[in-house]
Amino acid sequence: MPTAEATTRTWHEMNQRSLMTEVARVRAALAEYVASRSGQNAEAPIERGEDVRGPEPQEAVVSPALDTLSVSFRLSAFERDVLLLAAGMELDAGFASACAAAQGDPRRAYPTFSLALAVLPQAHWSAVLPTAPLRRWRLLDVGPGDTLMTSHLRIDERILHYLTGLSYIDERLAGLVDVVESEGVHSLTPAHQVLVDRIAALFSQPNPEQRRPYVQLCGDDGLTKRQIAAAVSEAMGCRLYRLAAPALPAVPQELDMVLRLWTREAVLTRSILLIEHDGTDAAEVGRDQALRAFLDGLSAPLLLSVRERRRVGHAQCLTIEVEPPSHQERRQLWTAVLGRLGPALNGAVETVSRQFHVSASVIQAAGVALSTMEGERDGQLPAEREQADRLWEICRRQARPRLDELAQRIEPSATWEDLVLPEPQRQTLQEITMHVRHRHTVYETWGFAAKGSRGLGISALFAGASGTGKTMAAEVLAHTLRLDLYRIDLSQVVSKYIGETEKNLCKVFNAAEGGATILLFDEADALFGKRSEVKDSHDRYANVEVSYLLQRMEAYQGLAILTTNMKAALDQAFLRRIRFLVQFPFPDAVQRTEIWRHIFPKTVPTEGLDWERLARLNVSGGHIRNIAMSATFLAVEAGEAVEMRHLLQAARGECAKLEKPLTEAEIARWVS
Repeated sequence: MPTAEATTRTWHEMNQRSLMTEVARVRAALAEYVASRSGQNAEAPIERGEDVRGPEPQEAVVSPALDTLSVSFRLSAFERDVLLLAAGMELDAGFASACAAAQGDPRRAYPTFSLALAVLPQAHWSAVLPTAPLRRWRLLDVGPGDTLMTSHLRIDERILHYLTGLSYIDERLAGLVDVVESEGVHSLTPAHQVLVDRIAALFSQPNPEQRRPYVQLCGDDGLTKRQIAAAVSEAMGCRLYRLAAPALPAVPQELDMVLRLWTREAVLTRSILLIEHDGTDAAEVGRDQALRAFLDGLSAPLLLSVRERRRVGHAQCLTIEVEPPSHQERRQLWTAVLGRLGPALNGAVETVSRQFHVSASVIQAAGVALSTMEGERDGQLPAEREQADRLWEICRRQARPRLDELAQRIEPSATWEDLVLPEPQRQTLQEITMHVRHRHTVYETWGFAAKGSRGLGISALFAGASGTGKTMAAEVLAHTLRLDLYRIDLSQVVSKYIGETEKNLCKVFNAAEGGATILLFDEADALFGKRSEVKDSHDRYANVEVSYLLQRMEAYQGLAILTTNMKAALDQAFLRRIRFLVQFPFPDAVQRTEIWRHIFPKTVPTEGLDWERLARLNVSGGHIRNIAMSATFLAVEAGEAVEMRHLLQAARGECAKLEKPLTEAEIARWVS
């Protein structure tokens, strides 16, 4: 049985013989035309005639490139010969003189439409039209000339190489598209494989009208959508190329050229195109018009990757939602990826499967990262607890959302010991951690989710004056739950333009999906006030913004926290949709004493500090921290330990900033 290499070599030899035989036939037609004009008998093909034809090739499994191209672009017999006439100029040194002789002018040693119509059989004028295949698909280039019929015809370089059996991506597309390798396609979940089979079946259906519906893949996981597209291409024996939507030219003439070149390339190389339109920035959204024109004009298989369902263009579209793997699928993927490490983790696989709603590709990456840890490379597995902790941290990093440009990530360092609150508030915070930890058991295992998805999101409102510990409490929750904490300033999210606030909020929630993030929406008062009656369009859209955020919070798979300095400004309808409300009171003297006791790190040298006297200063915990830090800088500058006099100087500066006068009762006996 011949090898693949031998089969390829045999096809190339057969293709070359077939092509040169066809070129020789067209050259013979030129010679016959010259002879008929001079009344002489046409000579047989010379120079290459005998060598070109050679022995008849055996039946080939794959047709010659010329036959494939002619069928794919529906070339008539005359159009096929015109293409050969132009190809002969590149492949046969005698073609130039033959063209000059046929046209009776030594200066016209090149093919023209006029020559083709006169010389070649079955000639028809419609082949000259710009809508006919030769010009529509740019198989030929029409050079300069006095008229269309006498202009120089030249075969497109990409087409010439294709006819000779050499395949490559057209250099005019090389800067726009890039090939997608099929790595990771075999790690797709069974549900995603069903999507692959469905799309491949759609693209494989007979298409007599040369029109195909494009497939729109919706979802947040761009990598999984890319792997699905690669799997479709592999199943169909095609190559996959990707194009970023912003790269599409905005100029109509340039866009039309890209459209025709890619359609041609899809036929020549059996390729499928994936357009990624996952971004939401203004530059990318502004390309919708170019994308619409591209989709409407394309007749080749195409997949469009988007975050949310959208209608682009008038072409028929099949929309498919690419859902993340289910809990059971994630657990199976983790078990397969971890291999022998799985049993040693003692339940950690189940924990991360529930907590991190990540894609198969992220699970693969996390498994590789865990396997290459130092202990594994040395052949010594770390202790069970250490290994489980490593798995959690790797998942946390791998699942880290795309929030860095939308929010501020806070490294949580505060612990329960740092948080000074009355016992009822502490109990509520501990109840929040309990809900986050056990939400999967209650919702999925015990069936609350089956009763309805509404209200399953865990939301909390932290209300209190500035500096009373709202942000610190969020840090404590993140530290306890070992999750990332992102702070979103709602005053920066809210926009005066209709619809922009919802778009900004959508970006945040889409980026945070995955279960590894606590969202802290600061300054909620910027969005939530008492919702009045709708008197004008501004009132109506303000209510829409509030409703949108509440809906997203209710559906969010993690914990979302809102902070406000003015709880009284929030209406009861809003408060009813928040699961937890924590009121942060202004600290009394006893609580301020505890804050002062814990405010300095153990490494800070102190001397003679009186916590009870310091607690007389009527400020919140946030201001206490500012005073302690300023006093530490003063002490470092003086080369001394932190003393009461440093704190007095710092307190005066902080109160001056607050425009709060220091009373004698507050600072009595701070300094002797």
